Amino acid sequence: MRIVTWNVNSIGARLPRLLPWLEENAPDVVALQETKCADDAFPYADLAALGYEAAHSGDGRWNGVAVLSRVGLSDVSLVLEGHPEPRLASAQCGPLHVTSVYVPNGRALGDPHYDYKLAWFRSLRERLDGFDPASPLAVMGDMNVALHDRDVWDIGAFRDSTHVTSAERDAVRALLDWGLVDVEARPGKGDVPFTYWDYRAGMMHKNLGMRIDYLLATRAVPVRDAWVDREARKGKGASDHAPLVADVDL
Repeated sequence: MRIVTWNVNSIGARLPRLLPWLEENAPDVVALQETKCADDAFPYADLAALGYEAAHSGDGRWNGVAVLSRVGLSDVSLVLEGHPEPRLASAQCGPLHVTSVYVPNGRALGDPHYDYKLAWFRSLRERLDGFDPASPLAVMGDMNVALHDRDVWDIGAFRDSTHVTSAERDAVRALLDWGLVDVEARPGKGDVPFTYWDYRAGMMHKNLGMRIDYLLATRAVPVRDAWVDREARKGKGASDHAPLVADVDL
């Protein structure tokens, strides 16, 4: 199976890029984030034409998540207990249970949104207790955390800011301690495999990026290869995130 996570930063704006990418790369399962789309405006028909069933949760503002599958879609859940925002979508996709997450940004240290981010992570960790870590399961999405110092272009530029604090990193490690493995992309051409580059001029060209999109999977998901498709981040109409792709033996 080929599985993908991608923050598309508005599926409406990105559809001319997303549909050809799906046709060319033929992933079996896709986790999308930041669709910025209400459910009644989600492009179900366009995706169905490519063979994808879809589960989407969105209110038309800055959130929105989806799971796309061409290997079956069942046991859909669009709820993270205690958190009404559309930031989680999960489903059974063939042999793999998939959860797409868009973790709150946190804004700034001391901001209530930072505390909310940590609470959201705690609820996500508690949700995992309803699953078996020995079964094929993946949690994919924009975590808005750089787990290691190497996951940002300059750790000094993030002093006293979110995304790199011990509490945020510990929240991701709690998911790993449950039984998930951080499926990191294999570096290419000597580059650090970032997944996000700000739209500001030169950030992509200079590779001043961050690794904040993750594919976390149980050990029951054997990974053959994983990579970041940097080409999908380039050119007109691109998202500020690139898709993280993995081929798994399921």
